[in-house]
Amino acid sequence: MARRLDVTGADGIRLAAWDFTAEGEVRARTGPEGGTPARPAAAHPAVSITRQPTGAEDRPRPAGPPAPPPDAAPVLLLHGLMGHAAHWAPAAALLAGGHRTIALDQRGHGASEKPPGGPFTREAYVADAAAVIERLGLGPVTLVGHSMGALTAWQLAAEHPDLVRALVICDMRASALGAASQRAWRDWFAGWPAPFPTLDAVHRWFGADDPWVETPNPARGAFFAEVMAERADGWHPVFDPDQMLTSRETWVHDAHWDSLAQVRCPTLVVRGLDGELGRAEAQEMVRVLPHGAYAEIPDAGHLLHYTHPRAWAEAVAPFLTGALTTGP
Repeated sequence: MARRLDVTGADGIRLAAWDFTAEGEVRARTGPEGGTPARPAAAHPAVSITRQPTGAEDRPRPAGPPAPPPDAAPVLLLHGLMGHAAHWAPAAALLAGGHRTIALDQRGHGASEKPPGGPFTREAYVADAAAVIERLGLGPVTLVGHSMGALTAWQLAAEHPDLVRALVICDMRASALGAASQRAWRDWFAGWPAPFPTLDAVHRWFGADDPWVETPNPARGAFFAEVMAERADGWHPVFDPDQMLTSRETWVHDAHWDSLAQVRCPTLVVRGLDGELGRAEAQEMVRVLPHGAYAEIPDAGHLLHYTHPRAWAEAVAPFLTGALTTGP
């Protein structure tokens, strides 16, 4: 079971992080803010680390990973927009034997605070991640980010090189997506039939009935079911869709090549073969990075670490070993 770590982020915001390392086996250094045992998953609707998405590859449960060595290198996992820390659970289990693996619920997501007035800017997300690294004593850390979390990770690596030892970018574009993309997302949120009457209805909508789904995708339905909570009138997302749109607004209109070029640590760009990051753009990102490497996951889409954790770990683990051994 993951252990909850309560951490203060930027501007005093309350954040929840989750330590996937075997309980009782962590002897790595800790910062001024310690951890408290996680509440049972049933008491925390935003965290469900044992649910297995139908149709995904055989996914290991995160309970009982092998103990890391006493000096295990820390890894901080950053989820994407609308995600939460527990989406990393199966992948984290495969890294836990050699690393102290921690995932963060970013502001507005999961069990972390969702301040009505924000801010939900790029600067706020980066400052939160930097605060977590410093307050948990993780630096220099290996940062692994998916989608929006990957952008946060590489912007932090560019701005605070002393805090980041290595970087993994999972299916995130450096080019601008543009205003049309933001309008499409706003329309998509408006079309959700929320509240959903049952959790099965959540699975069906996001896995098959959503107009954005070209072919049935049970794993996508499971992904969204993990970020729903039941209220008196049905099932609602644990996040505020307006806050998600505000978060996205701060990065979709701009390209991010300049900050990518400022990353000095070893960096792996990994994409799903059917994901949102195209091969040509991914390879250009590798070229721009001073110490870039490339990997792709066959048969995977945008949620590559969630649907294909074994293949993802097989691509990422050798890079982490090499980066931590040889450096740039």
